Amino acid sequence: MVAVISRRAALLSGVALVLTACTRAPRYLEYTGPEITELRVYKGARRLELWHHEQMLHDYEIGLGQNPFGHKQYEGDSRTPEGSYIIDRRNPQSAYHLSIGISYPNEEDIARAEAAGVPPGGDIFIHGRGDWGIDRRGDWSAGCITVTNSEIEDIYAMVRDGTPIHLYP
Repeated sequence: MVAVISRRAALLSGVALVLTACTRAPRYLEYTGPEITELRVYKGARRLELWHHEQMLHDYEIGLGQNPFGHKQYEGDSRTPEGSYIIDRRNPQSAYHLSIGISYPNEEDIARAEAAGVPPGGDIFIHGRGDWGIDRRGDWSAGCITVTNSEIEDIYAMVRDGTPIHLYP
């Protein structure tokens, strides 16, 4: 009986050790700093700024959609929207490491697209570069805002749903 328990304990300990070694570092960081009250994106400068009221706390270099100039007009145009939105969702299972959603399209975007007879598109996110080990710099997304995987881990921890985001040309 003692030998059986010892073998089981050794086996379970070995399995636990292997599983611990195979897991990667957690994606979810804890943020205890000042509340992020606003995000600002300057498309022309390729910058994302995180603000606490009148103080900029963080600044990131970003990538945009493959067709970065101008406001998003319709689904598939590879443009990043311009205007005021909110952070409205998050995806911890994103193919691009982690992502936080932007509330595009708003009512104005929908009306513009309907008037043109085209779908407005959607699923605009701030996200990482994925887990493929590829260094994706520049404007490569379908309209999203991209940062490095380590940067999206920080942003994901700091920014709450409901935070305003303003995207400027």
